[in-house]
Amino acid sequence: MILSELKDWPVARLLPHASPMIMIDRVVSVSEDYFEAEVVVRPDSLFCDGTAVNAWVGIEYMAQAVAAYAGAEAIAAGRPVKIGFLLGTRSYASRTPRFAVGTVLRIGVKKVLHEPGSLSVVECSLRDAGETEPFVVSNLTVYEVDDLPAYLAEQAQ
Repeated sequence: MILSELKDWPVARLLPHASPMIMIDRVVSVSEDYFEAEVVVRPDSLFCDGTAVNAWVGIEYMAQAVAAYAGAEAIAAGRPVKIGFLLGTRSYASRTPRFAVGTVLRIGVKKVLHEPGSLSVVECSLRDAGETEPFVVSNLTVYEVDDLPAYLAEQAQ
């Protein structure tokens, strides 16, 4: 399957999440080098107080976009979608403290260091869909797990 064909797939098929934890709404573009997703802030959005979502929720939007990108790559390669972990970010500072209801956010993901089935660093940006300047640009460190039960058993020891 060609990676770009996955742009129109439902996000739920790309993510190893279940509702209501799926927070991104759709894939805007996907290629070998770049992924972009979109989320619309609604009054009933997870973590919304009815008027806005605090900017720190953007970290989760970014992490889900990274996971959806990894899911799209896995599906395109004929592999199953895997669980991953957000290990951290070097810095996350938003130029706005909150994302108001009605805001359409675009999340961009670009690979910096990518090792499928292992540790990766990705550069993520979060911006208003109608703007060119991002609210946030941050590198996320993520870890993709090949075998979750074995990984959890190993960690329990």
